[in-house]
Amino acid sequence: MKKQQGFTLIELMIVVAIIGILAAIALPAYQDYTKRAKVSEGISLAAGAKTAVSEYYISENVWPNTNASAGLATTITGTAGVVTGVTVGTSGAITVQYGTAISATSAAVVLTPSAGSGSVLWVCTSTLDPALVPATCR
Repeated sequence: MKKQQGFTLIELMIVVAIIGILAAIALPAYQDYTKRAKVSEGISLAAGAKTAVSEYYISENVWPNTNASAGLATTITGTAGVVTGVTVGTSGAITVQYGTAISATSAAVVLTPSAGSGSVLWVCTSTLDPALVPATCR
């Protein structure tokens, strides 16, 4: 008599259950990862604005109040639905507005400059979930 080899139905069901549990854990973590990457896009777009604001302050000894006064384009946007705008506002503060790909409500990161000992220091505040904000902005 020949002995049969292979997996039983129970063993296959256990494997499927384990894969289902792993997928249930991995999917939310991956979604958070992609949102964090999209938030980083806005911080990268703001890097150019930070340089422009810093240069303006160093040369004029006053903070710019608009994109135009900082020498930036009036409209700075990123990938559709991710970064809806990067604007320079009062006292050189840079606001990065995020779209619906990041949050259902209005979400923003504000980079506020301050002059100190010959350099420009930036303070970051955010209305986003702290888990989505890059470490440089926490």
